[in-house]
Amino acid sequence: MRRIAVINQVGGVGKTTITASLGHALALAGQRVTVMDLDPKGRLAHGLGIFRAPSKGIDRVMMNGTTLGSVKMAVRDLLGLIPAGVKLMEMEHLQKDGTTRMQLLKQAVDGQLSDQAFVLFDVPSSNALLMANAIFAADEVLIPVTAEPSSLNGALKTLLLIKRFGPYLVRSPCSRIVLNRFLPRSKDTKAMQEKLQKHFSDLCLETKIRQGAAFEVCAGIGRTIFEFKPASHSAKEFHALAKELLALNDTK
Repeated sequence: MRRIAVINQVGGVGKTTITASLGHALALAGQRVTVMDLDPKGRLAHGLGIFRAPSKGIDRVMMNGTTLGSVKMAVRDLLGLIPAGVKLMEMEHLQKDGTTRMQLLKQAVDGQLSDQAFVLFDVPSSNALLMANAIFAADEVLIPVTAEPSSLNGALKTLLLIKRFGPYLVRSPCSRIVLNRFLPRSKDTKAMQEKLQKHFSDLCLETKIRQGAAFEVCAGIGRTIFEFKPASHSAKEFHALAKELLALNDTK
């Protein structure tokens, strides 16, 4: 089982869209996948068609010792969802020492979901404790970067955070950067590509996800890009991203 944290310390880079779309792409490729929502806002569930926020989820698992299987929901063929739960925002108030609090997710996942090929964590940018939990629990990280300079700064901060809590994850193939929401003819996009190749060439994935208005529609109607526009460039790119990640497993 490969546990991948989708993470960047700034918002607006498409972490939730990537988690949902990549998770579905891997499932369509025949892999058993579980996506896990670590964002108290619960947007991942909404993006997969669960419009009424589930009352229990990873919050119960991390704070009360509930099993993952008891809160997991089947959302597509071969694709399961572990929602955030309404009390996830209360994590920061747990009366436990720092190290214990940062390893609650790892303890929850270890030994469970053994039948899954992939577990993807949708990690919020605004909660340091949940980010630390995701890093401790993951064996890979995927860092989305857009053409915005702030997203690159967020990636740099993320790599520093990873170096602190999971130093073994910093280098390829455990850490990967994906250029998201790019515009092929944009000067800003080309400038970002040059910066990424200059400073992080060993971490950059070949697949890039272009900006598409369809993703906003998908989020609103609870369907993935493969259900809304299966023949689109975006759908083909997520299929390619899944294929690239599957190929990386053979090089480890």
